[in-house]
Amino acid sequence: MKAFIFDLNGTMINDMTYHTKAWQTLLNDQLGGSFTWDEVKQQMYGKNPEVLVRMFGPNHFTLEEMNSLSYQKEEKYQEEFLPHLALIPGLHEFLEAAYQKNIPMAIGSAAIPFNIDFVLDNLNIRHYFKAIVSADDVVLSKPHPETFLKAASLLNATPAECVVFEDVPKGAEAAANAGMNAVVITTTHEPQEFESLPNVLRFAADFTEEYFKELLG
Repeated sequence: MKAFIFDLNGTMINDMTYHTKAWQTLLNDQLGGSFTWDEVKQQMYGKNPEVLVRMFGPNHFTLEEMNSLSYQKEEKYQEEFLPHLALIPGLHEFLEAAYQKNIPMAIGSAAIPFNIDFVLDNLNIRHYFKAIVSADDVVLSKPHPETFLKAASLLNATPAECVVFEDVPKGAEAAANAGMNAVVITTTHEPQEFESLPNVLRFAADFTEEYFKELLG
């Protein structure tokens, strides 16, 4: 048996530029920061409040303020990205083929449900996934393995049976920490940024490569 666990942003949809832009606008224009594009990009992992803590330090915002800012950022992102919303090339065919083979699939993302629903419902792909693990479902964010271990449990799969699809080093590290192999989609990071991670099976620009047919068995 195999099970597939997908990160969302940057892995299923090529939207990380829009997230970076939304974060930079919020951090600099609204909150008075002076962060460069690369500084913002480097810190965009984990839950949104964790990003704000990393950028401004602890105790700068209340949790209520951070949650409010998180939704403001996501509303801006969704508004900007909606006209461009599409699955990464080859992914729809890969999902359909896995679905027809009864390979259980889950989403394991640091996104809030508001953003996950935005993607699944606008693209009408919710039926492919037996489980969804969002930022709201875990205590510890990637690179902690909780997200992927919870997804595997919901799929009734062992870590060794799971293949994780990721686009960022922290996500691939979370897969390694969960005892899972990973396939990296290179939308946002270069292969050399993953060189310390022995669990990466493959780097691919999208899901059109012959390799993905081989993964289906």
